[in-house]
Amino acid sequence: MALQLLEDWLNQAELALQQWLPIEVAHYVWAALWTALGAAALYRTYRPLDKPRLYSVSGPKLPEREEILEQPSVRTSGTSAIQCYNPTTGEFLGLINPSTPAAVDRAIEQAATAQKKWAATSFRERRAVLRSMLQHVLDNQEMTCKVACLNSGKNMVDAQMGEILVTAEKLQWTIKHGERALAPSRRPTNLLLSHKRNIVIYEPLGVVAALVSWNYPFHNLLAPIISAIFAGNGILTKASEQTAWSAHYFASIARGALVAHGHDPGLIQTIVCWPQTAAYITSHPAISHITFIGSQAVAQKVAASAAKALIPVCAELGGKDHFILLQSALPNVKSIVEVLLRATFQSSGQNCIGAERVIAAPAVYDQLIPLLTDRVKDLRLGPDGDMGAMISDSSFAKLESLIGDAILHGAHVLAGAKRHIHPDCPRGHYFLPTLIVDVTPEMEIANEECFGPILILMRAENGNFSSPEAEAEAILKMANAPNFGLGSSVFGRDSDPVLKAVVRGLKAGMVAVNDFATYYAAQMPFGGVGGSGYGRFAGEEGLRGVCNVKSIYEDRFGWLGIRTGIPPAIRYPVRSQHRSWQFAKGVVELGYGISTARKGKGLLEIIKNS
Repeated sequence: MALQLLEDWLNQAELALQQWLPIEVAHYVWAALWTALGAAALYRTYRPLDKPRLYSVSGPKLPEREEILEQPSVRTSGTSAIQCYNPTTGEFLGLINPSTPAAVDRAIEQAATAQKKWAATSFRERRAVLRSMLQHVLDNQEMTCKVACLNSGKNMVDAQMGEILVTAEKLQWTIKHGERALAPSRRPTNLLLSHKRNIVIYEPLGVVAALVSWNYPFHNLLAPIISAIFAGNGILTKASEQTAWSAHYFASIARGALVAHGHDPGLIQTIVCWPQTAAYITSHPAISHITFIGSQAVAQKVAASAAKALIPVCAELGGKDHFILLQSALPNVKSIVEVLLRATFQSSGQNCIGAERVIAAPAVYDQLIPLLTDRVKDLRLGPDGDMGAMISDSSFAKLESLIGDAILHGAHVLAGAKRHIHPDCPRGHYFLPTLIVDVTPEMEIANEECFGPILILMRAENGNFSSPEAEAEAILKMANAPNFGLGSSVFGRDSDPVLKAVVRGLKAGMVAVNDFATYYAAQMPFGGVGGSGYGRFAGEEGLRGVCNVKSIYEDRFGWLGIRTGIPPAIRYPVRSQHRSWQFAKGVVELGYGISTARKGKGLLEIIKNS
């Protein structure tokens, strides 16, 4: 108990320091206190009172009899239920009754009731819940991956990297850094208001909503839950009908952590429904914020619906991400190919930050073609192969049309480019890994998101450039052409001035230099510009995005009676517009004059016209 009181006192001391010192200075002073108290510092590392609590949850049920659907689809005749199946094999998984507007109302009400108590919890209590959740995720990795694979068609390696690793990172980052991101922060004042103290606090919004996509059924569901509850909110998540079967199980992992610590699991609500009911959620007056992950077309409907109730929206809409190889990347091209293959084909290309366009300097381009051709052809499809199935076959016609248009305009296919009937899984949704070269900026395939296993190779302009800036400008003209701006990767020598110019000029929310997409694995702010959406989740910005950012402006020396007053010269009724204006002008000069002389002149105007 003494150690707990000591830690609580030191945490309060850090927050108090931040009211008087810049955050960074306060942090170092606080850290020095910990160092001086060696036993307390050791305790902070170990925290025996905050050990994770083990808990278990029931997994999703499989039908007693295996059935392969003749035409796998989430919609089936004769019922309004959502038909769940394995995209890899077409195996029937079950039927899920979609939520109705009345069910949505009940879910939001339950979350709101639980949130009123949850909002009063300490950050330490919230960290404890997340620690137990992290422990459960680590202890049940295989089960989680298997469920994700059954419902989304991906393979185990892709599930491990795209579901487990990033979720563990999200939990760990929030546990370690979340409180600091949401701690009250002192803001600077000015000369005229030096008697005031400015503080910004981050308060819960209430009940927030997240409408998430199917491509990462575990991570996309848990990530907004983690941020929402750590910020003190309740949350309603709408999972995609494509992954309805796994949604309840994945949500129960988060709810189970609440139960393990004696909190109301009603704080977290998860539903699946058809699009017409989703519109009821996005304009619901009890929802305070919406996180949406999906397509541009659906985002426009979500934004229009949310506007009816003036609900703020954070929209992540995918992209046409560039994977740029500069001339200076030539010595490392073989190792870069390994990164490129995973950047393109992970999760069958169904990755919002996947490499959608490879833009390569001419010499690098010529090296890439022979290095990539056989590698792409050799990729194996299937549950135990290099690449799993796609979520459905609904995009196959579009992909084949885009490829056909590119061929018509001069592109060349070196591998794949069509749907595939797997000999062992003939009802699965497979599209062959595709390599298409000689793609030019005006082709449709260079401007529309494929969201599939298609590697598009584009040759950068060949010419004698007058400067690194001119060379960068030619690359940027290609890279920034489509109406997307989510993520990007740029490869080249660190000292290459072209590299620096390209990074600065890219129209993107995130750029990985000599790497691919690791910004999210480090919980950097995630989001895009243009057609890729607006707002950010992940990192400090994402956590604060689900808060009410409240500015508190209070007297620094109120106990001495020093407060803001209205000087006689500008009190109503105004005695003289001319003299009062002169007085007000003097206030402006005193407060904002660039030179000391000008400030002094302003002070004289104040005295003279008071």
